[in-house]
Parts: sequence; C-alpha cells; structure tokens
Amino acid sequence: MFMGEYQHSLDEKGRVTVPAKFRESLGQRCVVTRGLDQCLFIYPESEWRAVEEKLKALPMTQRDARAFTRFFFSGATDVELDKQGRIMIPASLREYARLVKDVVVIGVSTRVEIWAKEIWEAYVQEAEASFEAIAEKIVDLGI
Repeated sequence: MFMGEYQHSLDEKGRVTVPAKFRESLGQRCVVTRGLDQCLFIYPESEWRAVEEKLKALPMTQRDARAFTRFFFSGATDVELDKQGRIMIPASLREYARLVKDVVVIGVSTRVEIWAKEIWEAYVQEAEASFEAIAEKIVDLGI
C-alpha cells in the first residue's frame, strides 16, 4: 500500500526520484499515465493489469467509456526505475501535469500520484475546506 507525501524535483532530463518507501512495491518496472485532477498516476505492473481488466469490461458502446479508455491508455507508458530510484517522465505527461521543477509525490493506496507542487497545494487548500462534508457523504471510517 502506498501512503504519504514527499517533496521532490524534476531534473533537467525530466526524471523524478521515487520515494524509497514506494520503490519495492512499485517494482523495477511500472506504468505511468495521465491521472485525474491534472496529476499523473503510477501503477505497479500487477495493479495496472487489474485496472486494465476493469476498463476492458466497460461497454464500448458508451461514448464516455470510449473517451475515458482512450484518454487513459493513450497516455500510458512503461517506465523503469534506474539505479538511483528515478523514473523518466515523458515530455507529453510532464506537459499534461504541468511538471516543471518542484513536484509532490503522494501515495494513494494502490497507486502513486505525481503533482506539480503549486497544483497540489491549490488542490489541498480547496479539498481541506470540504473534507469533513465529503467524508460524511461517502465514508464511514469508524473513528
């Protein structure tokens, strides 16, 4: 399981260091794709296969299903962690997520997300204002 928030920077070649706590669970090879809310999603290969199966089950007769599947898979690419624990983020994905220098890498249960620092900070500020109301609607944490 992935959890936590880590501050990193893209290097001049478009690489980002994956937090050490995430490396073993991600494995040597993983998949990075466009995520929601203008971030990138990174999946271990096993989790990617599970997501792929769910998306393949969507009815291709529905326009929204086709559109989402196209968007999600067309942005996906296999990446490999180098010896320093970095992955290369393709230029098209850096552009989509507006990754320039400072990034935030977060763990979200079954996936890792990479955010441009300023977009993450704006998202957190907005989400904090409604966190309790959202929780009441969708989750019973038992706490």
